[in-house]
Amino acid sequence: MAAIVDASRQRRWLERHGAAVTAVISNKADAGGLIWARSQGLACAALDHRAYPTREAFDAALMAQVDTHSPALVVLAGFMRILTPGFVAHYEGRLVNIHPSLLPAFTGLHTHQRAIDAGCRFAGATVHRVTAELDHGAILAQAVVPVMPGDTADALASRVLSQEHRLYPQAVEALIAAG
Repeated sequence: MAAIVDASRQRRWLERHGAAVTAVISNKADAGGLIWARSQGLACAALDHRAYPTREAFDAALMAQVDTHSPALVVLAGFMRILTPGFVAHYEGRLVNIHPSLLPAFTGLHTHQRAIDAGCRFAGATVHRVTAELDHGAILAQAVVPVMPGDTADALASRVLSQEHRLYPQAVEALIAAG
């Protein structure tokens, strides 16, 4: 998230594309991203998913909160919850995410260890459209990193994360530039 905000300012998205990051919303009130976003003057909100009786109730409240900002694009960055089909449908075509694997390989969790265990020579990250099926939306951009001999999941994750910080802002900017 911070990489996207920083890129939006450094690359002057507002002047060049009429777009700006305006809000950060989390399901964790103590999320480091919220603390950082507040320090940057961004509107912030936290909705604790545990306060809602169902996933659908939480997603409805989240949708209402997101809609107060009238987003042209909803960018998931570190939001580790599976969204309901109703939420995804509401933002169809405007909802993107980044996943720490070269999709379609290794959807879900523990991607780095799974890539190592499978003997992959390469791993990476994928920016994709969000659909109701987990990690199966259209691929918008990918970055590749080598899996090194003796790699641990943490070492691989660190290399992938550095590429995520480069790739995600580029992909988001390409989307907003395309309208």
